[in-house]
Parts: sequence; C-alpha cells; structure tokens
Amino acid sequence: MEGVVECDASIMDGKTLGFGAVGALTGIKNPIRVANSLLEEESKGLLSLGRIPPCFLTGEGANRWAKDHGIEGIDSKDLITDSSLSAFRKYKHKLNTVAARNDQSLQNVKSKKRKTETNSTNKDGEASENLLDTVGAICIDCHGYISSGVSSGGLALKQPGRVGQAAVYGCGCWAVNQTSSHQSPVSAACSTTGCGEHLLKSMLARRCTEAVVTAENTTQAISHVFKQDFLESPFLASVSSKQGGAIVVRSDDCQTELVWAHTTDSMCIGYMSADDQKPKTRMSRLPESGVAGKSLALEGIAAKVR
Repeated sequence: MEGVVECDASIMDGKTLGFGAVGALTGIKNPIRVANSLLEEESKGLLSLGRIPPCFLTGEGANRWAKDHGIEGIDSKDLITDSSLSAFRKYKHKLNTVAARNDQSLQNVKSKKRKTETNSTNKDGEASENLLDTVGAICIDCHGYISSGVSSGGLALKQPGRVGQAAVYGCGCWAVNQTSSHQSPVSAACSTTGCGEHLLKSMLARRCTEAVVTAENTTQAISHVFKQDFLESPFLASVSSKQGGAIVVRSDDCQTELVWAHTTDSMCIGYMSADDQKPKTRMSRLPESGVAGKSLALEGIAAKVR
C-alpha cells in the first residue's frame, strides 16, 4: 500500500517438527534465512534464564533478530524490481482514482457507486493476484527425512503489517516423518501458494500433509482435501473465487510421489534429484473448461529415491 516490500516466510523440519517463521519483514533479501535461524535456535533448547525461544517474529523484532544472528540487511529499495514498481504505481493510481470518485459522490448515491467501483477494483485485484510471487520448496534426503518451506512478498497493495499464510503455522508449509509399528515409515510435506487469507482460513498445508500420510492414493487424497476443505469449505463460504495451490511430497519404502494442485489459472512447478544437472520445470494450467477460483488442476509424478 505504501510501496514498501514486506515479506513472510516459514520453514518446518519433518524429523523434529520444529518450525520457524517471520512476518511483515522488511530489508532482508532472503527472509527464509531468518525463519531458518529461528528453527535452529529452537532446536538448541531454552535460552538463558529458562526463556522459551521464539518460533515466529514479525516486523522490527524479526529485523533485530536477523541482525543479532549475522544475517545482513539490504536497502528496501533494492528489493523492488522495475516491473514490480510499475505494477504498484498502476494499481495505486486506480485505487486513488476510486477513492477520489467516492469522495466526490453525494451521500445518497455513494453506496451504489461504491458497489460498482468495488466490483471494478476486485477485477483489478484478481488480475494482480494472478501474478503471485510466493515460492515454496520441499526437500527429502535418501533417508526419508523431509522438510518444507515457503516465502512470499504478499499481494499487490496489501495493508501494511498484513501477514499471509506463508508465515503462519499449518497454513504455508508442513512436514512430518511418521513411523509406526504396523507400517513402513512415511514422509510427507506440503507448501502452499495463493491468496493468503483463503489459505489461512483453510489451513491447507497441514490438511494436505495429514491426508496423504495414511492415504492409499495420494492424488485422490489431495483432490478430496482441495474440494472439501478449500473449494467447499464453510470458512470460505462468502468467497466467490478461492485462489490456492500446493505442492505435496509423500515418500515411503516403495516410492516417492510429487503431486501439485491449484485453483489458480496456472502454477509453475520444478523438481530435481541430486543426480540431475538441472531441474525439470513445467507450467501447470487449469483445463480449458476450468474457471479460476472454482475449478481444480491436479497432477503428479512418482520416482524411487530410497
């Protein structure tokens, strides 16, 4: 809203179930490094005088933590690309135009005019939200230990101090290594993207991960979660267009599966193993008959990694 980049990020270790996150963080090039620093400190135990180490910091407190732990800052202006600045100015101008028109309206027609202009603004908002900058990652090693992370600059024209799903426990990322006496060890993780408010209310990352841990069919499990807990969620009943996406990895002694799903028009996917020279990438898109925010694209691959 004010032309300042505020980033959210979080990371989770499936082996220890440790979690670290930062929200509304400015002046740091890689906010995931600060989140990881919180995760590492958490694993060391209590701080001096028996204080509990924080797992989630925001704003100035997160900046201070970064500085105290050797993570260098950067001029906030260096985080803004020319294309991002151009887009910000475009949508800021539209927002100011709508506000000016409302100020000039008579009280008895203001509500009607605002309704029309809000609809127009929503359309612009949807166009800007299609250009999301969230980056998510899942990593699994040859022993099956898994972790996931997510980092985001948020939405265009977001309110200062707004924190999206990328920083929130169970919403942006989730990872577990689960063992039991009657089945082989299972590793599972998820990272999400989309409209943070929609993902916050659905806790999509945790729901997707927990669903595939015990599922016989990973793809069907993700399809069920997206339809029941996202597109048809009672917590999103007032939302006409639900924007969300996720990558999910499930691994056991037989195979490792990567599944991706999204209700947005498109979502970029990349994956690689330690033996690959470069990642394989693809752009996943809704079917031609699909409607963004109402339809689901769902695909996946399988591979042997352990």
